[in-house]
Amino acid sequence: MNNFRKLAISAGILFIIYDIVDLLSFLFLGPMNSTNYLVSVSENAGLVGAGAFLLLIGGACASGIAISLYPVLKKCNPVLALGAVGFRISEGVLRFVSMSFLLGTITLSQLFVKAGAPDSSYFQTLGALLNALRLWVGGGVGSLLAFSIGCSLYYIIFYRTKLVPRWISVWGLVFGISGIVSCVLVSTGLIAPAGTEQVIMIIPMLPQEIVLAVWLIVKGFNPSAIASLSAKTATNELLSAA
Repeated sequence: MNNFRKLAISAGILFIIYDIVDLLSFLFLGPMNSTNYLVSVSENAGLVGAGAFLLLIGGACASGIAISLYPVLKKCNPVLALGAVGFRISEGVLRFVSMSFLLGTITLSQLFVKAGAPDSSYFQTLGALLNALRLWVGGGVGSLLAFSIGCSLYYIIFYRTKLVPRWISVWGLVFGISGIVSCVLVSTGLIAPAGTEQVIMIIPMLPQEIVLAVWLIVKGFNPSAIASLSAKTATNELLSAA
């Protein structure tokens, strides 16, 4: 098994783990959507904490995907490849920050319940702030924007080089751009962060990434595209040495 095949398989596995933990995190973070979420989070602290841990795993996978793809992508376009790595690593960092706000909400919710759950207090104000920061830094704008830009960059490379079928690249690029647009709409106040409209704009990326992951694991990168890249690299090395 050559190195390119190993990179394709590792990237595919990371894509699957990334999508699974993201899907599970939405389920685990259900208490955050409750009307009286401070009480709900306090009662389900373990569940919400597990959701926060899943976000951290997803962030690590996001960075791992970009790092796995980089040795291949840099042979095609070093600038776009470096940009993809940078944005997906940024996504991981922003997910960690978002997780910190989530863990802070758990602590706040427990203090709120211990205080007797007063009807009006600084607990609600601070809780609303932490939740807003979680959404803006995490899936609503910050990490989603980094994800959308990062994946758009490597789908451009995929499309140009035919490393994977172009229909997969176009699918990914369309919804990568859709993710960027959704972040702009949230930032301008036209739609709510992580609201229904934004979810509709980005959810088709989930099956697309599963399809890409299965393709990378089963088929790998296009052999003819890899051969062309290897020949191009060898030619460049000879010209450099001359």
